[in-house]
Amino acid sequence: MEYTIEYVLLGASVLFLLSIFASKAASFLRVPALLIFILVGILAGSEGPGGIYYDDAWSAQFLGVLALAFIIFSGGLHSSWSQIAPVLRSGITLSTLGVFLTAVLLGLFAHFFLGFSILVGFLLGAIVSSTDAAAVFSILGADGSRLKGRLKELLEFESASNDPMAIILTISFIHLITNPGSSVWGMVFLLVKQMSLGTLLGFAMGKIIIFIVNRLRLGYEGLYPVLMLALIVFTYGLTTSTGGSGFLAVYIAGFMVGGSEFVNKKSIMRFIDGIAWLFQIIMFVVLGLLVFPSQLFSVALSGLAVALFLMFVARPVGIFISLIPSRFNLREKTFISWVGLRGAVPIILATFPLLAGIPEAHMLFNLVFFVVITSVLLQGPTLPVVAGWLGVNVPGVEKRERSADFEFPYDEHTERVELTIPPESPAVGKQVIELGLPESALLMLIRRGDTTFVPRGATVIEPKDRILVFAEQKDMLEVRSIFCVWGSSPETTER
Repeated sequence: MEYTIEYVLLGASVLFLLSIFASKAASFLRVPALLIFILVGILAGSEGPGGIYYDDAWSAQFLGVLALAFIIFSGGLHSSWSQIAPVLRSGITLSTLGVFLTAVLLGLFAHFFLGFSILVGFLLGAIVSSTDAAAVFSILGADGSRLKGRLKELLEFESASNDPMAIILTISFIHLITNPGSSVWGMVFLLVKQMSLGTLLGFAMGKIIIFIVNRLRLGYEGLYPVLMLALIVFTYGLTTSTGGSGFLAVYIAGFMVGGSEFVNKKSIMRFIDGIAWLFQIIMFVVLGLLVFPSQLFSVALSGLAVALFLMFVARPVGIFISLIPSRFNLREKTFISWVGLRGAVPIILATFPLLAGIPEAHMLFNLVFFVVITSVLLQGPTLPVVAGWLGVNVPGVEKRERSADFEFPYDEHTERVELTIPPESPAVGKQVIELGLPESALLMLIRRGDTTFVPRGATVIEPKDRILVFAEQKDMLEVRSIFCVWGSSPETTER
């Protein structure tokens, strides 16, 4: 059958719609949406009713890398220092030492019990070492429950930050396999180089992105999200081309941008979220198309062995060793060990050996795919049960509807800013009438907790108030100095 442009577009739209509609069932079944998206791709593939033959690993990897760049940036964008700070040390340890220990233990298992060469075993361990906490919270949040203490913050930070480590390890082991003369010290140098450059360029590009978005006065608001997309891709491309970890740079840049003030922040963040979901659907559907289900049977026993060892030995050992200095108790560590759902990153990383020409590449891809599916099917539905059994969740928490974002028409002469008042702000404890706002400035709304109200002259400013201020552009600097202590990070700014 000849695929015309019309049929391709029609088919793509049908796959998108099926993925979106089918994802609705994920919340009822308490399985991550990624499983639904992959299933749609498999059904549309050459061995499914769709009959679409697809075996282009390069294009799958290209789409996967592009999708991950946006997804990881979005994860950094929604991270806040106040949430990360209490779990920073534990999170960094989990995303580095924890990932490394998991990869090494699984590599040794694959070598001694499954007959893999030691380097190929370590490569397999590196590929499946990252987790997908987004899938976890989509399941746990289905019944309105929430996790106690700092578990949520730790798991979110680990998930967002362990992807670069897994990618770096995968690239390093591929380098050792394809270059037999390379030394382990060369791998260590490569790892340090990628992490160092990734961190440095991530911070630098975060600053540059904020500067460009705030200083470049574009004629159309719709161009700001497009500008942000281009800067994200540029950050990844620049870092990767210089030998650094592009994904680490993208995450750090996203974290810096999310904690800073920039124009049209709400609309840009919503746009990035939409793009992340778009590419997530594309990525999983394409990966579903890439796999041939009939080939999974040949690796079923090995895949099941790897999945069970990963769930019950490799990750728990890595978690418990990494969290020795932490204050998390035995129940919390046990739950963290179980929250190890594998998602997009392992499957995408499994395409890297294909392009590198490693002889075991196809077997590794099928094995990783089987491990991810097993992890999702076994760990996904049991997460609420395990959380309740260990007593680490608060069940039956009422879901609160999110308040509508502040949205007002754009005016080229005025600026609107939404700020979160830090405790050390000089405005705390003062009445609105005592603030000395410029004549052009108007304090429109205050959001305090779950309540939003119009302030009066006698209204007292309190710490953590979220305020919406309108003012002429020339007076906005003075407005910010009244409300904010410089060096703090107001939550949101829009023009």
